[in-house]
Amino acid sequence: MRVGLGYDLHPLIEGRPLVLGGVTVPYPRGLRGHSDADVLTHALIDAMFGAAALGTIGAHFPEGDPRFAGVSSLLLLDEARRLVEDAGYRVVNVDAVIIAQEPRLQPYLGPMARTLAARLGLEVACVGVKATSPEGLGALGRAEGIAAQAVVLLESRSGDDLGPFRAPEAGHAARRGRPPGTPEVGT
Repeated sequence: MRVGLGYDLHPLIEGRPLVLGGVTVPYPRGLRGHSDADVLTHALIDAMFGAAALGTIGAHFPEGDPRFAGVSSLLLLDEARRLVEDAGYRVVNVDAVIIAQEPRLQPYLGPMARTLAARLGLEVACVGVKATSPEGLGALGRAEGIAAQAVVLLESRSGDDLGPFRAPEAGHAARRGRPPGTPEVGT
């Protein structure tokens, strides 16, 4: 098993739709960014890349690259999933939180979780999406932007969750939480 943590933050501006978790949220301002600036999906992608030790979202999808101008972050998520799976892992579950003074996001959290779960090939019960208010503190509290954090759990598709860190003699004993060379009770 591997765990990754992702974070993203974008400023709010006039004239753009607000997209979070692939869901368009009715609001007079949207997030500024090279793609659709979906902070929730970007945080999720960064967590996936971090867990699989594949670098950062910026390394894979550079801001200045015209291929990603205005693109849906869900397409970036599809590519991130492919890269993680090609590295030998699969997403087990996601927990994410959006930090926004406004708009109120409660009615959209379920659709966001369903959208992300579908793109990741997961049951909705494996994707948690929450929102919190910064209670008027700082730039986020002044509604100057929106941030998101995500945690992802990956497991090896081969069943070998120890990956390159397994000592030659570790085998099954290490997977059961015993140091290598320690006999099982009753043997």
